[in-house]
Amino acid sequence: MLSSALQGIDALLVEVEVDIAAGLPQMAVVGLPEGAVKESKDRVRSALKNSGYEFPQRKVTINLAPADIKKEGSAYDLPIALGLLAAAGKLPPDRLHDYVILGELSLDGRVKAVRGALPTAATVKDKKLLGVLLPPDNALEAAVVNGCAVIAVATLSEAFEFLRQERDIAPTRLDLAEVFAAHARYEIDFSDVKGQEHVKRALEVAAAGGHNVIMVGPPGSGKTMLAKRLPTILPALTLAEAIDTTRVHSVMGLMDGRALVATRPFRAPHHTISDAGLIGGGTIPKPGEVSLSHHGVLFLDELPEFRKNVIEVLRQPLEEMRITISRAVGSITYPANVMLVAAMNPCPCGFYSDPQKECTCTLPQIQRYRARISGPLLDRIDIQVEVPAVKYKELADRADGESSAAIRARVDQARQVQLERFQGRRLYCNAQMASRDLKRFCTPDPAAEKLLETAMAKLALSARAYTRILKVARTVADLDGAADIGPGHVSEAIQYRSLDRSFH
Repeated sequence: MLSSALQGIDALLVEVEVDIAAGLPQMAVVGLPEGAVKESKDRVRSALKNSGYEFPQRKVTINLAPADIKKEGSAYDLPIALGLLAAAGKLPPDRLHDYVILGELSLDGRVKAVRGALPTAATVKDKKLLGVLLPPDNALEAAVVNGCAVIAVATLSEAFEFLRQERDIAPTRLDLAEVFAAHARYEIDFSDVKGQEHVKRALEVAAAGGHNVIMVGPPGSGKTMLAKRLPTILPALTLAEAIDTTRVHSVMGLMDGRALVATRPFRAPHHTISDAGLIGGGTIPKPGEVSLSHHGVLFLDELPEFRKNVIEVLRQPLEEMRITISRAVGSITYPANVMLVAAMNPCPCGFYSDPQKECTCTLPQIQRYRARISGPLLDRIDIQVEVPAVKYKELADRADGESSAAIRARVDQARQVQLERFQGRRLYCNAQMASRDLKRFCTPDPAAEKLLETAMAKLALSARAYTRILKVARTVADLDGAADIGPGHVSEAIQYRSLDRSFH
């Protein structure tokens, strides 16, 4: 009997071996089972009895091979129950290795959803097996893999009768393009946001160039509202990206019966999160919030409130677009191609530079508050933008703002320019450019160069700010359809260094 174990976002085949021997009635599960796997014997016993099958009153040994890989979760219930019936001679042996079987059993024999259906179906296809037997709630996500017969079984009895060829169950089929198109919609839109036109423009530039953003403003100025709408102006997910993202969500059991994650993810972990919760980890490593944001947006609200060690672990994923977790048994790599969007107050009380409310913080308090964000992390954030409180006149305006679709059209056009520019190179947007790429693609014209030199001197901008300004200026020029970087593009890029300017 075949089942599977998750390793990273991939699935490995596991052979479920069952031996029934003479001896006192007992059931032992071996092969590095974790807690939920050890408990399966009680669920399996009740499910067999309540489904009308006899549980063997002898010594039962169940081996999950290979024995050197830890097995976790409740997905082994169904293969163990069917293995017991096979060992008792009630299932034909020639059918047992044609299908990979997954499913948690309830006490009355119903089959419940499990994690990792999509990676398992991909492994079944790679190993050229017939298909996979799994719960109905997981059928759609597994059917994303063409070339794998997905058999949805609602009960233990259905699985038993299917393997005995007494019941015909049609494989679950999916029109992938149709499902993808039907679910690729967002419930929110930039037209909902009142005012903040310069912040919307900054987010448009960020989306066009793939730049990380930090927004600085008082409480209630709309930072979270703006961040939530950023995925709606990013280029639409391609089908390949959607499948890639779905694999991560499938491993974590977050599909809820859906076939695909068809929109860009938006994850907003609380500032009390641990480093393992953010980048992944655990005894059996699992993806964290960064990987769940793959091909989407990771939003860190109240950035200075995050623990320093948690913020620092972001440096490698933001640079390399992947996360490697090393343990004694080996290393696992998770994808982490994310846009980081952070938000913070300008000071501990939140009202520094607010014309309506007086700030009660001292200068040393403000400096200590902002110093919680390390220089290396700021190195990886291209755009810093101030978000002031919204005025009453803007809030009372009944006219809708510009829609996400209109903004995304400009973003798509700028991204297309970048794809053509970087053709043949492993670059997809301006934010990914290295120093050698800046020399080739980001040379400002003489007037822009003079402006940049003046700004560097007067604002005491650092070398890292210089490279960030050039990258952002290149994106602004792409949005304008300009081949060269002019003074207007550099000027706008300088405006997106608000933290550097305020510190100065």
